Amino acid sequence: MTISKELLDELLKGCERPEDLLGDAGLMKELKIRLMERMLGAELTAHLGYEDGKDAPPGQSNRRSGTASKRLKGQDGEVPISVPRDRDGSFEPELVKKGQTRIDGMDDKIIGLYAAGLTVRDIRAHLEDVYGLQVSPDLISRVTDAVLDEVREWQTRALERMYPIVIFDALRVKIRDADSRMVKNKAVYVALGVNRDGLREVLGLWIADNEGAKFWLSVMTELKNRGVQDVLIAVVDGLKGFPEAITAAFPQAAVQTCIVHLVRHSLNFCAWKDRKAVAVDLRAIYGAVTAEQAAAQLDVFEAKWAGKYASIAPAWRRAWQEVIPFFAFDPAIRKIIYTTNAIESLNRVIRKSIKTRGSFPTDDAATKLIYLAIRNFEKDGRNVREWFAARNQFSIMFDERFNA
Repeated sequence: MTISKELLDELLKGCERPEDLLGDAGLMKELKIRLMERMLGAELTAHLGYEDGKDAPPGQSNRRSGTASKRLKGQDGEVPISVPRDRDGSFEPELVKKGQTRIDGMDDKIIGLYAAGLTVRDIRAHLEDVYGLQVSPDLISRVTDAVLDEVREWQTRALERMYPIVIFDALRVKIRDADSRMVKNKAVYVALGVNRDGLREVLGLWIADNEGAKFWLSVMTELKNRGVQDVLIAVVDGLKGFPEAITAAFPQAAVQTCIVHLVRHSLNFCAWKDRKAVAVDLRAIYGAVTAEQAAAQLDVFEAKWAGKYASIAPAWRRAWQEVIPFFAFDPAIRKIIYTTNAIESLNRVIRKSIKTRGSFPTDDAATKLIYLAIRNFEKDGRNVREWFAARNQFSIMFDERFNA
């Protein structure tokens, strides 16, 4: 639709300052109000079947019945409009629905601010400073609570039949306990899958007080119920009870400890001046061609560093059964498992969102924010780098399971 120059000139008469056009009492806001009221009037005309100012069809009792005042919150601050009514109350406008109090994507703005990690108090201050809107904490909570419906749909969506790699990880979040009202450290578990085409997909998130075989079996059962029939490689970081649970649910899955986490855990024991040298010697272990060579390199490492850092080699030996599957894989697959860029970038996004929060009042509050962080993460490209070479190796190594 093109607006003629003559109409624009007429509209802009008297607009001498920016605020005359864009201010709270400016032309743009007035136009929005008038257009909305005109459209609402047209909706009522369509509902009643006759034009304003004309007679109703014979025998029709329902007629126009004045207007009701309504104040909507939007980017222009509060927008007062008159909503037309009908006599029997059957008119349900589409432009501004009954009970609606916000326009211009204000809900999306509130959710976006919440996703950025702002507290309810911060969001209220931001909306007042930027838009001149005074919004109640209850309204913000209602808007963000709507995300929970989206979370439930996301958490129960159908998944693919097979995932070559699923990485399970955990991070700690402070959440107030509903019973004791004490703030507790709870674990948030995330499953990140890589599908046959090399696309990353967060399969779900779970909040729990304690992990164990029973908890992990419930997670595995949920994944199976959503359509997952096979996991080729499950990458974990020493999660208690996990190997037993995944073996019960997916007997053919190879359980692989996360090499990155194992290395980082080892370096935590080292003085800063020794970290580079220790990292080089650890690389000789996980960079070995075979499990036998890796075991020999672990012996060399222990002989060199046991006197100074006695706990590192035993930690590797305790995790050895979950380390050695790594050496059966082609370097293309090893690289994806080792680098774990996908899970690292996901954790970075989540931590950025929650770092401003001292604690969450409920599990649901934490779930909302973490889910929104995951949603943002999945917008930023989902392809695993150098997947083509890894895919060929998966196809050879796992044959029917990968190609089914």
